[in-house]
Amino acid sequence: MIQTISSVPYDGQKPGTSGLRKKVRVFQQPNYAENFIQSVFDVVEGKTGTSLVIGGDGRYHNRTVIQTAIRMAAANGYGRVLVGAGGILSTPAASHVIRKYGASGGLILSASHNPGGPDEDFGIKYNIANGGPAPEKVTDAIYARTRTINRWLTVDAPDIDLDTPGRVTVGGMTVEVIDSVADYAALMETLFDFDTIRSRVADGFTMSFDAMSAVTGPYATEILERRLGFAPGTVCNGNPLEDFGHHHPDPNLVHAKALYDRMMSADAPDFGAASDGDGDRNLIIGKGIFITPSDSLAMLAANAHLAPGYAAGLKGIARSMPTSAAADRVAEALGLPAFETPTGWKFFGNLLDAGMATICGEESAGTGSDHVREKDGLWAVLLWLNILAVRDMPAKALAEEHWARFGRNYYARHDYEAIETEKADALMAALNAALASLPGQSFGPLTVSAADNFAYLDPVDGSESRNQGVRILFVCGSRIVFRLSGTGTEGATLRVYLERYEGVDGTLDAETPAMLADLIAAAESVAGIARFTGRTAPDVVT
Repeated sequence: MIQTISSVPYDGQKPGTSGLRKKVRVFQQPNYAENFIQSVFDVVEGKTGTSLVIGGDGRYHNRTVIQTAIRMAAANGYGRVLVGAGGILSTPAASHVIRKYGASGGLILSASHNPGGPDEDFGIKYNIANGGPAPEKVTDAIYARTRTINRWLTVDAPDIDLDTPGRVTVGGMTVEVIDSVADYAALMETLFDFDTIRSRVADGFTMSFDAMSAVTGPYATEILERRLGFAPGTVCNGNPLEDFGHHHPDPNLVHAKALYDRMMSADAPDFGAASDGDGDRNLIIGKGIFITPSDSLAMLAANAHLAPGYAAGLKGIARSMPTSAAADRVAEALGLPAFETPTGWKFFGNLLDAGMATICGEESAGTGSDHVREKDGLWAVLLWLNILAVRDMPAKALAEEHWARFGRNYYARHDYEAIETEKADALMAALNAALASLPGQSFGPLTVSAADNFAYLDPVDGSESRNQGVRILFVCGSRIVFRLSGTGTEGATLRVYLERYEGVDGTLDAETPAMLADLIAAAESVAGIARFTGRTAPDVVT
């Protein structure tokens, strides 16, 4: 029997690029998660009798919300729920399950790379039938509903056993607890040359993968150790923990420093990689070399044809605006279209669905292809392994060969985290007000050629997205981008992107900080970061 529970709206339930993210204690308020989930169900059309996928990254509060969502799905007319065993589904695996089983959508319970635990973060994101994040017209409708909602629906049913695959019935609806890893691992075998990788492993190729005590651990253990033959222990921190072992599951050089140090040591394995809280981001480190996410995208695109799933070639390459232009140079050389989109994987979805792009990437360690509609950390690692196995060369040699062919985009991102929102907004307002006056001004050796706030016209559906980040372009071809991130749960994060291009005859083997020194100084002069925020150095540099 359907139960109607009275409720009142909560302020601030506006889903961003990656859904609704708040502190766990916010989600634990009476009716808070229920209001948001019901708002999703209220605006989704044609759901009656369809399948819904539910899963998460295993963080604290994951199991509780999954049980609630199952009962609510039954009350709202769904015919079937597919839920990952243990409540676990990586974000790319959830996207694949939605697509494979023809579900009408899915609830992904994750705050991605944010910390987990009772005092940390939680999140809920709705993905649509193509497996990708809900577009803005859907998230806008969800938010509008959260502001007027006065009830939510559920059924009276006990919690189900999330740890045992099988079928049960909840309020007349079928619930299938599925193997969280099997479908995804099978998909990877269709895309990559596992035989060649296994052969290289048998010949002594070694690697270290840091799962950061997050969702990718079971996937990496199954694929890397069991199917590809890497030694037991290749996957570090492979057991998903509700608090990620008190670590921050963000695969960058700060939070994955142990992996970085291992890869820079004399006895480093041949290849190193990491993934984040929900499995959609990646970190690539060769023996003695860190590969930036922007360079990784470009190098993967240039060599993707070596993997069976991409042997026919690429249809196009897409990158987010803050990502370096390294991939554009590959696209030009291969005669492929290149697309520059706003930040947020949902902007790639139209391109992928329309067959206009095959590989996409973001500087924030996200890379993926048309096999799902999310970025995919382990997919990127496997494509790297496939390429290195076929080329039979180390990652450092491949990177140097790439730069010799295409030139090098020296690149870094400086993050100023948890800034008071008012101060961050004031900084961006001042930047926007100064845009018209910046061209022609010089900052040290750099002269501004153009300045704007990036806007994007979707080539598929004609929709326009404005105010996607301030760009300062210099005569020499360098650039600085300023934008506020929406992935945190406290204050605002200012991201400053710095990029300098060196052609094939330029300096290709210098240290990145030295090559970006003039841009770092110019960023402070242009934006007044210290003056507005009181910060004299970034919290994280990637």
